Amino acid sequence: MGKIRTALVGYGSVGEKMHAPLITVCPDLELVAVVERRQEKSKEKYPEVSIFRSLEALLEADAADLIVIVTPNEFHFSQAKMALEAGKHVVVDKPVTIHSREAKELKQIAEEKGLVLSVFQNRRWDGDIRTIQKILAEGLLGRVVHFESHFDRFRPGLADNWREQDVPGNGITYDLGTHLIDQAVMLFGRPDWVYAEIFKQRTGAVADDFFDITLMFGSIKARLTASVLSKAPMPKFLVLGEKGSYIKYGLDVQEKAFKAGELPEGANWGLEDAQAWGELHLEHTSMTYETERGDYRIFYKNIADAISQKHTLRVPIDQAITVLEIIEAAFLSHQEGKRIPFKK
Repeated sequence: MGKIRTALVGYGSVGEKMHAPLITVCPDLELVAVVERRQEKSKEKYPEVSIFRSLEALLEADAADLIVIVTPNEFHFSQAKMALEAGKHVVVDKPVTIHSREAKELKQIAEEKGLVLSVFQNRRWDGDIRTIQKILAEGLLGRVVHFESHFDRFRPGLADNWREQDVPGNGITYDLGTHLIDQAVMLFGRPDWVYAEIFKQRTGAVADDFFDITLMFGSIKARLTASVLSKAPMPKFLVLGEKGSYIKYGLDVQEKAFKAGELPEGANWGLEDAQAWGELHLEHTSMTYETERGDYRIFYKNIADAISQKHTLRVPIDQAITVLEIIEAAFLSHQEGKRIPFKK
C-alpha cells in the first residue's frame, strides 16, 4: 500500500507550524492538498500540494483519503461530518466539536462507514505527562491521592484571534482545558464528579481566560487550572502519593521547537535538558527525575497504522466525547456553583 493521501483543511499557525511538519515526516502519509480560502501560503514550503478554496471542492476532486481539520472550533462539526459522509478518514483538531452530542453523531457516521475518526490530542505525548505515566506505572509514589496540572501564562493584553472573540467554542477552557482534561482522562478514566470556576479576568475580555476545575476519581483529586495572568513561576505538574511527591516546572520542548520552524526529526527531538527535569521527593531522599522524550510524531504514525493496518486508535473518539462532557459539566458547575455528578 502506498502513502496515504492527506489534506489539511486550514493553514493557520497550528496547521503550518505543527500539523504540516508532522504529516510530512510521517513515513506513511503524504501531504497532497491544502484548503486555503484566499491564499496559497502552503505552497511556499510545499510547492507540490494542490490548493483548494473549500472543503467541498477538495472532496469533489477526491484528492485525499485522510482529511485533517484545523479550522476554528465552530466549523469542526460540519466539516468533519461532510468529510466522513464523503467516505474519508478524519482527524479533527481538539476538542473535536463544541458539543458532545455532535461528537457522538460523528462517531456514529464513522462506525457505520468503517472510517477512522480521531482527535489531535498531541499533549498526550508531552515529555512530562509521559514521565508521570512511567512514575505511576512503576508505583514510585505509592497510592496517589492528588494530581495537579497547570497551564499558566502571562498575557495581559487581549489577542486578535478567534479564541478571544465572541464566537462559539472560544475561550481557554475549550483550548488549554481540553488538553488538561484529556490528560486526566487518559490517566484515570471517567470522574465521579466535576466542580469548576471559570472566569473572564482581563479587562474587556469576552472569552473565558481562567479556569480551576476539580475532578474526583475515586480517592484521587485532580485539580486542573490555567490562567493568562500568572507571572510568577508555577509548577506544571504536582503529584502526591503515600510514598512521596513529584513536581515539574516548565513546558514540553516540542511546541517551542515547532514555532522556531524546526522539523520533528533527529535523535534529540523532544528531549529536555537535564536542568529542566522534575523532582522526585520520597520519604528519605530527593532527586531529579529524567523527563521522558516528548514525541508528537506518534500520533500521526498511529493514525496511518489505524487506516492501513486496522490498529487500535491511541486517541479514540469515545475519550474525546468524555472530555467534551466534562467541559459541559464544568460550565454547568460554574453556573450553578455546585458539584456536577458525572455518571459512569
